[in-house]
Amino acid sequence: MSHASEVLAEEIGAINDILCAVALLQWDNRTMMPTGGAQTRGHQIATLKGIARERLMSTATRQAVDGLLTETEGRADDDPSRRAVLTVQAAIAHHERVDGAMLRRQAELGPVAGAAWAKARETNDFALFLPYLTESVALARESAEAIGHDGHPYSAMVALYEPGETAGSIKAFFSTLRAGIFPILDTARGRARDDLFDRRFPVEAQRALCREFAELTGYDFERGRIDTAVHPFEISLTRSDVRITTRYREEFLPGALFGTMHEAGHGLYEQNVSPNLTRTVFATDLILLYAVGGTSFGAHESQSRLWENHVGRSLAFWQRNLPRLKSHFPGLVDDVSPERFTRAVNHVEPGFIRVEADELTYDLHVMLRAEIEAALMDGSLLPRDLPGAWNEAVRRDLGLEVPDDRRGCLQDVHWSSGYFGSFPTYTIGNVMAAQLMEALRAKDPGLDASLAEGDYGRLRDHLTNAVCRHGRSRSRDEILREATGEALTPGPYLRYLEAKFADPDR
Repeated sequence: MSHASEVLAEEIGAINDILCAVALLQWDNRTMMPTGGAQTRGHQIATLKGIARERLMSTATRQAVDGLLTETEGRADDDPSRRAVLTVQAAIAHHERVDGAMLRRQAELGPVAGAAWAKARETNDFALFLPYLTESVALARESAEAIGHDGHPYSAMVALYEPGETAGSIKAFFSTLRAGIFPILDTARGRARDDLFDRRFPVEAQRALCREFAELTGYDFERGRIDTAVHPFEISLTRSDVRITTRYREEFLPGALFGTMHEAGHGLYEQNVSPNLTRTVFATDLILLYAVGGTSFGAHESQSRLWENHVGRSLAFWQRNLPRLKSHFPGLVDDVSPERFTRAVNHVEPGFIRVEADELTYDLHVMLRAEIEAALMDGSLLPRDLPGAWNEAVRRDLGLEVPDDRRGCLQDVHWSSGYFGSFPTYTIGNVMAAQLMEALRAKDPGLDASLAEGDYGRLRDHLTNAVCRHGRSRSRDEILREATGEALTPGPYLRYLEAKFADPDR
C-alpha cells in the first residue's frame, strides 16, 4: 500500500467513524431522546458532520487524492482503487459547491423539524410544522442551486439519493408504470375485504412475533436490535451494528409485521456488506455524509421490499409460518388458513397511509409525493398550500377524501429531515426487487422450493452475492446488469403485479 493510499484510508476511516457517531445520535433522536433535546441534538449533529466535512476537505485528503489519481492513471474506472479515489474526488467537488455553513444549517434543522413534525402529526396541526417545512424547502432549493442541475432543481435532489436519475427520467419512468398499474388495479380493486384484521392483537405478542420473523430472514440480533419509532427506519453504524425499528397498533397487525420485515430487509443489506469494505469509501456516503453501505436508496429499498412482499406476502411463506403466528396469539386466529391469511394481507383497497398500502396502490402514493416535492422544489407549490395539493392528488389518484392532515401530508417524516428527492427511490426499489427475483428464479429453479421449505438462507446468499456484498463499490445499474443482464427496467415488476393480482381467485 502506497503512502497516499494509507493516508486516504486513514482519513476516510476517521470520517466513517464520525458519521457512525452521527448515526447513533440520529437513532437516539428518533427512538429515545426526550423532545426537549431536539435543539441541542441538532447542534451536536451539525458539529460532527462539520468535522467530517473538514476531514474530507483537508490538505491531507486532497494530497492523498492527487497522489492516487496519478498512481491509478490509466486504469479502468471500475478498478477498485481508481473508483475509490474518483469517488472521493467527486465528493470534494460537491462540498466545494455546497459550503459548510449550508450543511450546518441543514443538520441543525433536522432534529428540531423532526420534533415539530412529530408533535404536529400527534395533534393533527399542520400549522405547527409549517415554519419548519418552509425552512426545509428553502434549504433544499438553495442546495439544488449550489449543486447545479439540468433546469429543474428537483433533478439535483433526486440524484443525491439515486445517482443518474433526473426529474425528467423519474417522470418518464412513472408514466410507464402508471400505464401498467392502473389496468391491474381496475381488475383487483373492489374484491371483498376480509375482517381478519379487525381483531385486536396484543402489542407484547406482536413484539415477540416481529423479532421471530426478523430472525427468520437472517437478521442478526448479535449485530442489531429492534426498537419502536413514530416512523419505522433502519440505521447502520457499520455492518457490526445495524438497528431497525417498527411501530405497533393493536388494531392493525400487518403494520408491525410487514414493517418489521421491511426494515429487516434494509438491515440484511447492511449486515451483509463485505467486511473488507468497513470504514472505507465503499461503506460511506461522502456526499450526504452518512455511514451507509447501500449503493443507492433505491437499491436499499429493493432489499426491504423484496423481503416484505416477495417473501413475506407469499402463500408459501404463510403455509410454512402461520403456525408461528398462531402460537403468539392463542385462540385469536385458530380459524384462519394460510390461503385466507395470504388473501387478507394482499387485499387491494386504496387507503390513506403509504406504509400500510397494498402493493398496487403503494406506488401511487410514491408518485403523488414525488410530484408534490418536485412542485415544492420549483416553487409552483408553496409550503402553506401543501395540505390542499396533497388532498387533491389523493382524490385524483386514489379516489379518497383525506379526513385530516395526520392521515394526509403529515404522515411521512422525510421532509422534516430534508429528504426532498428520496420518495422516487421506493418505487425504484419495487422495480429492482422484481427484476432481481425474476432473474434469480431463472438462474436457480429450486429457489421457490427452498423458500416453501422455510430455507431463507438460500435467497439471502443469492442477494448477498448479487447486491449486498458490493456495498457502494458498484452502482445500481452495474449490480442489475451483472445479476439480470440489463439496467433498471419496469417489465419484470409489471409482470409480477399482473401475475399476482389479475387472478380473481388469488
